[in-house]
Amino acid sequence: MRYILKDLDCAACTAKIEAELRNINGLENTNVNFATQSVELPEELFATAQEVVSRVEPGVRLVPFSEPTAAAMEKDEKRPLLRTTLATVIFAVGLVFRSPLQNTPYSWAEYLVFLSAYFLVGWPVIRRAVINLFRGQLFDENSLMTIATIGAIAIHELPEAAAVMLFYAVGEYFQERAVDRSRRSIAALLDIRPNIAHLKVQDQVRDVRPEEIAVGETIIVRPGERIPLDGNVLGGVSFVDTSALTGESVPRKVEPGEQVLAGMINGQDLLIIEVERPFSQSAVARILELVEKAAERKAPTEQFITTFSRYYTPAVVLGAAALAVLPPLFLPGASFSHWIYRALILLVISCPCALVVSIPLGYFGGIGAASRQGILVKGANHLDALTELHTVAFDKTGTLTRGVFRVTRLEPYDGFTRDELLALAAKAESFSNHPIAQSIRQAYGTDGKEDVVNYTEIPGHGVRAQISNKVVLVGNDRLLHREGINHPPEVCELDGTGVHVAVNGTFAGYIVISDEIKANSGTAVQRLKKLGVQRVLLLTGDEEQTAKRVAEVLGLDDYYAGLLPEDKVRKVEELASTIKNPLRQKLAFVGDGINDAPVLTRADIGVAMGAMGSDAAIEAADVVLMEDSPERLATAVEIARFTRRIVKENIVLALGIKAFLLSLGVLGSATIWGAVFADVGVALLAILNATRTLLKSGVADHSTA
Repeated sequence: MRYILKDLDCAACTAKIEAELRNINGLENTNVNFATQSVELPEELFATAQEVVSRVEPGVRLVPFSEPTAAAMEKDEKRPLLRTTLATVIFAVGLVFRSPLQNTPYSWAEYLVFLSAYFLVGWPVIRRAVINLFRGQLFDENSLMTIATIGAIAIHELPEAAAVMLFYAVGEYFQERAVDRSRRSIAALLDIRPNIAHLKVQDQVRDVRPEEIAVGETIIVRPGERIPLDGNVLGGVSFVDTSALTGESVPRKVEPGEQVLAGMINGQDLLIIEVERPFSQSAVARILELVEKAAERKAPTEQFITTFSRYYTPAVVLGAAALAVLPPLFLPGASFSHWIYRALILLVISCPCALVVSIPLGYFGGIGAASRQGILVKGANHLDALTELHTVAFDKTGTLTRGVFRVTRLEPYDGFTRDELLALAAKAESFSNHPIAQSIRQAYGTDGKEDVVNYTEIPGHGVRAQISNKVVLVGNDRLLHREGINHPPEVCELDGTGVHVAVNGTFAGYIVISDEIKANSGTAVQRLKKLGVQRVLLLTGDEEQTAKRVAEVLGLDDYYAGLLPEDKVRKVEELASTIKNPLRQKLAFVGDGINDAPVLTRADIGVAMGAMGSDAAIEAADVVLMEDSPERLATAVEIARFTRRIVKENIVLALGIKAFLLSLGVLGSATIWGAVFADVGVALLAILNATRTLLKSGVADHSTA
């Protein structure tokens, strides 16, 4: 079950909670998602998990995810704001009257004024620092701020001690608001969950929650409303907005007999829909679950920053201690108060919050922006991998082509007519479920099963059937050679999928079956190459000539035809072995069928077509394209690269400013006030920069940066 961690604002605390939860039996692989403030836990371990959370971060509560997320994330903003405002007024009074207070018998009043401001805003920090001290956690931001300010008080820098806590409180307030705003933006981006469904029972309509409606029941959807459940249209003709699921802005016409999905918005007419799946298995529920869990799979950059901060802060603390103690011992005339002040500056600067907070938000924003384009990325690690695509291998049917076969050519031989050729082929294929057989029967208009006896399938070749005392063979070119049927050489190389027909050992002609190439397949290949993908290939089980035609039309680098599912896996492994730098160059496979599930799992990045794709393919894939458009893969790469660029900008911003101020602090040219900016100010800037990923469309910008 999923829970919200109410009042969890500290990214470093998130990492501590996650580490402690993983020490519990049964929670070894638990991931705490800072971006959504959520965690997945078995219900039976809820109490144990709450004890751990309360011990690590007092005041944080686990709230069942079934409660409205916005309500679970609400905070009491008035109290800290009032406390900070009062402390600011007292601090300002202290600055104005500092000299009179110091030069009168009432000099103790200086301590009273500045320490009042100090404790008003600093008490929560000091309390957490003391709690962490007893737990052996010496190197978090609360401990660093407490040590730094107590040191300032000890050397009689009262205004700076109060200012540090005051600025820190103000910075934390705005940082929390920025994080909350980012979370609300992400929640709004993914707010496609319908709250109400209109259940039709006989002549009455009741408003119920979508979760309460069973498969087979009937619902109505009024114009302008969001469709709450997947189902089939029983009545009404309308246009639906599918952008929330597919990213496609053009409305799609639906009429009786067609399928609609939860999350689509009904346009102009009342729709009557028979529910096909329960809400938990609907398209919208699946999207929300995938996106909400995606940030749990951390990108290598996130993992590096977590490890980096673990060593970075203690190293700076040790450096600050050395700076406070060693110069006064070895430099003539050096005072402890002067060098302690410099050391305190280093302590304030050292907190890596800007990185720990902004990087997860940046990746989650990228995942949210991709979902708005109809691209479901199942983890930040997969989003990161998309930036390093070197080779993309496409399946053909249903991926680059529409997967809708139709008869496009009839060529009879040896006195047979076109009608006779089509009739014989349709009757012989009357018991086959193959898409090609279905297209032949559709072209004929009926199956003619009553005329067929002694039907036999010949695996990998075709079928044999007896029709009106005639032995009819229908299949590929290999079947003709296998049965020794004489045929013109030119029919072995047809433009399209050729279905050959032989009657009583005589070649009767052939039928060409074509699968139409998707309109945007060519654009997809061009965009991928512009983005720097080195090889774009075709892996298909279809015949050589068909694969060659598709490869030539789309401008693919190479193609491999006649592949069985295990052959595709082997071919992907061969292609992967030719990549020179597998750590920095990735191979993706794009497919849609159940037979593509093994190769989707084997590829570095498995990409499935979500609308037409099988459940097995979608489950095995790392990325799901909901619109069944191969061009969306290029959009996903653009969003991934933009997200990584934002993450790199935040790393350079945070470390660059901190390194600059650290050097100034060592040289004595920085103040603690500037150090506070280096901590909370840089964190705020990095968070605001991370929110830019939410705005990325991936369509207008074809940058390869």
